[in-house]
Amino acid sequence: MRRDVLLAGAIALLTLTMVASATAVPGVLSEPTEDVRPSHLDLRESYVDAQDVTGETVTLSLTSTLEHRGGAAENVTVVTRVIDADTGLVATTERQTLGNVTGERDVSFTRNLTVERDGDYRIETAVSKDGRRVSVQRRMVRNVDALTPAYARSTVAFHQFENTNTPLRAISYRIVDVADNETTLNVTAYLTNSGDDPAGGLSLRVRARQADSNVVADESALQVGQIRPGRTQTVSTTLTVPDGYNYWLDGILQSDGVVVATESAPANLDPQETLTANETRRDVGFDSGDFEEETVEDGGMGERAEATTAGGSGPGFTALAALVALVAATLGLARRHT
Repeated sequence: MRRDVLLAGAIALLTLTMVASATAVPGVLSEPTEDVRPSHLDLRESYVDAQDVTGETVTLSLTSTLEHRGGAAENVTVVTRVIDADTGLVATTERQTLGNVTGERDVSFTRNLTVERDGDYRIETAVSKDGRRVSVQRRMVRNVDALTPAYARSTVAFHQFENTNTPLRAISYRIVDVADNETTLNVTAYLTNSGDDPAGGLSLRVRARQADSNVVADESALQVGQIRPGRTQTVSTTLTVPDGYNYWLDGILQSDGVVVATESAPANLDPQETLTANETRRDVGFDSGDFEEETVEDGGMGERAEATTAGGSGPGFTALAALVALVAATLGLARRHT
């Protein structure tokens, strides 16, 4: 009988010790504080900017926002590929490591991708965590060759007449003399500085090109003076051409030896045939298409099952279960010996 009493006392003492330890150590009986929810990564806003344009290449600066929700996302990597839309060949690839992403927040990142200044490109961005792809984003960039290189940029261009009932062109002419089967034309060009600073150092070449043969009958080169911001300046010269033909009057504007703008206008000197300029102006420029997002959902029950196990086997739950089981065993043994 004494042995049973001693055994029951030892069990009771062990129970009291475990209860005291659980009370003294903070957090033993509390729920886990770490976020055990599945992590979720999603590509959001993205913007493309032509960072650097040369005669041969274009550096596209692509800035994206990655939305993170839930628990920690480990080993996050971003792979961006630029693919030639015509050939399907990969023009360039950029790989970035974002490391571990925690907290519910947005992460912005930028990458610079250099491609040839020609044609259309498809940009694909893939986000992976722990080697598994979770989000993909695609977009098109068109007419890269329409981007103007830095050396060919100027705030001065041929003036574009708008909102007029009669079509007006930046190059006009009048006949000043007709003699010996030749016609002398006074050709005037209208140049506008659309920038915020004065512009100078420009030269203008004007030529008369016979419409049927494209033979240049006459040309003239002259310097353009400084043009104030927001002002239009007229530049005039004379050209003498054979009578009885139609001509294209070409204006070629240059800055430091580089062509920065061109314009053409018809000159009808043939009474039997009239040149008609194409009045429909269509400027197809650089276009950065909208993003088409494709999110790859987390496959299977891997993360959910892992999160459930972690929540059910935390330190608080284990200690509490062992304590209840020990108390129940003690009460049962004591009841049996009573």
